[in-house]
Amino acid sequence: MEDFLKPKLSMDAIKGFSALGLAYIGDGAFELMARTYLAANGDVTSYGMHKNAIDIVRAGAQANAARFIKAVLTDEELSVFMRGRNAKPKTLPKHADRADYAYATALEALFGWLFLNGKTERMNELFRLVIEANLKKAVIEECTD
Repeated sequence: MEDFLKPKLSMDAIKGFSALGLAYIGDGAFELMARTYLAANGDVTSYGMHKNAIDIVRAGAQANAARFIKAVLTDEELSVFMRGRNAKPKTLPKHADRADYAYATALEALFGWLFLNGKTERMNELFRLVIEANLKKAVIEECTD
């Protein structure tokens, strides 16, 4: 492989990735999208961007986003999503419950699969929905404070 930002893998090679392998790739792709979004859409300090990125990429936020986008997934995407959700990681982050972590892993596996398949346009569509879900959640929280 020569281009690590646009990998050219066969369908068989991509199918050979474990759900957690896809999630590992998706975690990086999703975080890069979040950081790019924040850097391009605000005049905040690097600390502010970092804090806002955590609000997007933490397991609870990813789980909410996963639940939000699940209804718009194609059958093929839903299959990958479910593989990720059903994966059995050996450890959990301190601040995530098992259900949220399963949905966060599902989202990351989906983004990893999309990335490896070169489906960046679809990644962007879904990421826009993720941002929309985060904004809606923030408005709801603000109204209930």
